[in-house]
Amino acid sequence: MTRPVVVGLDGSGQSFAAADWAAREALLRGLPLRLVHAWEGLPDDVTDADLPEIRAPQYRARRLLHTAVEQLNDRYPRLYVAAEQVRRQPGPALLAEAANAELLVIGSQGTGSVGGFMSGSVAMSTVAHVDRPVVLVRGGETATDERHPDRSGNASTHTPYRDVVVAVDTDGPCDDVLDFAFRAAELRQAPLRAVHAWHAPRARGGPGVEESTRARAQAERELMETLGPWCAKYPDVVVRENLHEGRAAHVLVRAAGGGGMLVVGRRKRRTAIGPHTGPVAHALIHHVSRPVVLVPHD
Repeated sequence: MTRPVVVGLDGSGQSFAAADWAAREALLRGLPLRLVHAWEGLPDDVTDADLPEIRAPQYRARRLLHTAVEQLNDRYPRLYVAAEQVRRQPGPALLAEAANAELLVIGSQGTGSVGGFMSGSVAMSTVAHVDRPVVLVRGGETATDERHPDRSGNASTHTPYRDVVVAVDTDGPCDDVLDFAFRAAELRQAPLRAVHAWHAPRARGGPGVEESTRARAQAERELMETLGPWCAKYPDVVVRENLHEGRAAHVLVRAAGGGGMLVVGRRKRRTAIGPHTGPVAHALIHHVSRPVVLVPHD
């Protein structure tokens, strides 16, 4: 069964930007797009004879979805777009939709909260428990943002794509993360920027030159060994290895600059409660302006 690209829509600027990004991604992958609006619905004893203002949110949601479908059909006529108003709370609705999706796309407000489809701790908790890749897209994101400017420095939708940036953790499982990143770069015919943060061993008075040199050489070897099988699987992808000494979150926020998207791993949550996505992913969600892809792994 073909899995769609699913996007949560609530009428905010963030969610419309997410829908537009999701439409382009669905076209790249040859997949359908599914728009979802979560609405808890009315009590069963409410009838059409009741006050019209009671049903106003439902009518607004229908118009919202209808408008979004029309706009996306105009912009991307080759894309199959479906839309549905789901009678559930936003959190459970996203989790259920993500279970059958290739990837889930939601709007992000940036520093302070995740918005668009949901906001605050509810959104963070939902993202932390989704078992499919989740893409967070900022409001204002456009098709030109993921491509380089033209020779005159003007925004363009016909120039090459910017780098796909991926965070590589050589100490843990990252196959799902690298598979997503290499595939995204292949689809875009874009370079893949593999970023790895390393540390020199701590010592009294700070690490010496020899220790730092040895630690960097080891980090280079580990990065090459980790990327090797994926370079063989995706021979057409140009890989640029980036090693930086420092904390992973700080390194990745800087390294994401100039890229088209950032792909990072997120350990799967085994508990039913809690909003935590991990410290690195949490920092990136709030401080990276490009679309951030969170890929769950064991």
